[in-house]
Amino acid sequence: MLRSRIIPCLLIHKKGLVKTVNFKQSKYVGDPINAVKIFNEKEVDELMVIDIDKTRNNIIPDFQLIQKLANESRMPLCYGGGIKTLDQAVKIIEMGVEKVALSSIFLESPEICNKISNVIGAQSISIVLDVKKKLFSSDYNIFTHNATKKHKESLKKVLNNIDNFPFGELVINSIDRDGTCSGYDDNLIEICRNLTERPITVLGGAGSLNDISNLINKYKIIGAGAGSLFVFKGKYKAVLINYPNKTERKPLYNETNNTRLK
Repeated sequence: MLRSRIIPCLLIHKKGLVKTVNFKQSKYVGDPINAVKIFNEKEVDELMVIDIDKTRNNIIPDFQLIQKLANESRMPLCYGGGIKTLDQAVKIIEMGVEKVALSSIFLESPEICNKISNVIGAQSISIVLDVKKKLFSSDYNIFTHNATKKHKESLKKVLNNIDNFPFGELVINSIDRDGTCSGYDDNLIEICRNLTERPITVLGGAGSLNDISNLINKYKIIGAGAGSLFVFKGKYKAVLINYPNKTERKPLYNETNNTRLK
């Protein structure tokens, strides 16, 4: 049965695991390999790892680190950060990573994404759009390079044509909600659901399991991504890798009515 997925998203900065607020104020929270080991034990649905240094600094992916992550991971793994060429994407998939996350390369050179898709398959590509709400508008600006470079086209304009490209999943990441634990952005999700038929994973804002439950109850089959929720614990945000156990997760999936809403 198809169901929603609850996905921890880990950010890597200078080879360490960090958490940010609005893509700023990066706080070191531990070693990424140790985090993967803990998530293995918790049997998470899927894990997303993004290296926030690579594209911003025009650095190629750290293949040695990616290989370590892939070797350690016993769950589906998605990696993003610095992927610019077909050879890089193929190499990462051959390491045992299930999906590559593409952002700036999709916006700047979609023909390269098409080539990647033709070789590794559309199901192995996640398109990641980092967005920030426009002032006095229902639309959003898209940013790349860790939110330091604004794309020329708005979110709605990009989404109007996005289904023409071969990819498996759209990951929509709210810069405004990143690290705030203030809940997901419903307006943002509605825009994406109305303008693409592809599966969607949402990032930015999850502060509790109730936020995830509300997201899935409203949108049914959807990826519920979170960062702070799974690396911090309590109101003082003590660093503690955590994830709901099987009993806690079961009602979140809403399996009795897990069909997509339009």
